[in-house]
Amino acid sequence: MNHTRVILLFFIIWSVSAKDTLLPVVINTWPFTNATASAWEVLQKGGSADDSLVVGCSTCERLQCDGSVGFGSNPDESGETTLDAMIMDGATFAVGAVGDLRRVKNAIGVARAVMKYSDHTLLAGESATKFAVEMGFKEESLTTNKSQAMFNDWVKSNCQPNFRQNVKPDPKTSCGPYSPVPSSFSKV
Repeated sequence: MNHTRVILLFFIIWSVSAKDTLLPVVINTWPFTNATASAWEVLQKGGSADDSLVVGCSTCERLQCDGSVGFGSNPDESGETTLDAMIMDGATFAVGAVGDLRRVKNAIGVARAVMKYSDHTLLAGESATKFAVEMGFKEESLTTNKSQAMFNDWVKSNCQPNFRQNVKPDPKTSCGPYSPVPSSFSKV
């Protein structure tokens, strides 16, 4: 099970010059055609690149593209699904990002709110969730029956794979709780 819990910024949207005519372009790294189409539709109606990107990413969050994007995807070691997202304005280089966002489905929308309504570039964990709620985003569970089953199967498999090292008990055969192996950790 992948515990990275990442929503990658998968759209590159910009305008290119073609004989003095601006041509909008939407490029999607993965074959998420519904997300690409919704982003394109925003541009065709005169929306901004930021609007297009947020709508495209939100489409994938809502549709749970390939099971790795949005709510119900890859739970963490405690069984909770959390989300990450980032947005950058190519013209101003303004950035907004959230990491370890809990209980809010629209991670890309919250990332955009970080960019527009705070001096921060990244908010994480409960601070990101608190900010999201203050900005009017709905708080709700990100867990689905599928993500709960993924977590249960992972625990039954002795929490394999996991990415722990230099800890005890042995992370290859145990689910922890873990602590550093004394010879591998300095508190300096």
